[in-house]
Amino acid sequence: MRLGYVLVCCVALMGCGRSAEVETPPMDGSVCGDPFLRGDVLGAVDGAGACGIEDAVLLREVSGVRLSTPARIECSTARALKTWVEQGVVPAVGDTGGGVQSLRVVAHYSCRSRNNQPGARLSEHSFGRAIDIAGIGLADGTEMTLLTDWNGRYATQLRQMWRAACGPFGTVLGPESDRFHRDHFHFDTASYRSGSFCR
Repeated sequence: MRLGYVLVCCVALMGCGRSAEVETPPMDGSVCGDPFLRGDVLGAVDGAGACGIEDAVLLREVSGVRLSTPARIECSTARALKTWVEQGVVPAVGDTGGGVQSLRVVAHYSCRSRNNQPGARLSEHSFGRAIDIAGIGLADGTEMTLLTDWNGRYATQLRQMWRAACGPFGTVLGPESDRFHRDHFHFDTASYRSGSFCR
């Protein structure tokens, strides 16, 4: 009888001696089958010519980090962003300014050529496979910006974030890549035989 009581207690406590698992947020409002990706399901997004997204979402929040502008992207890009936030942004920011609170999104889905240059190939933005981020908002209201802080106060942390994006994303471009990216990160999930292209 005593043994039965102990077994019932163990089940009720979710395993004798095991540490409790981290609670996940409710599935309501989640997208891409991941409770840490929050937003709205859009489905197919039609665009001119080859542009468009087959299964689009409007992403608003990633692992508790709010996007300044909801991003229309597809799920593999949303998952790559989650990996970067959890393994790159959060560790790099640490408790600076009270921790990371938001990402300033300056581009997501858009039917256009690379760098908006006439005659260039279509950008990964045209397929919902890219997102551009210009700043990291902190809980105390300050922001780490690529334009002013890449070689300034938060240089070490921003470079750590840049390195962490190589792997989750196929293309990673930052302020040192070219004049088009001096004020933001460009991330996309293009696939290359040689691995991630990071500059």
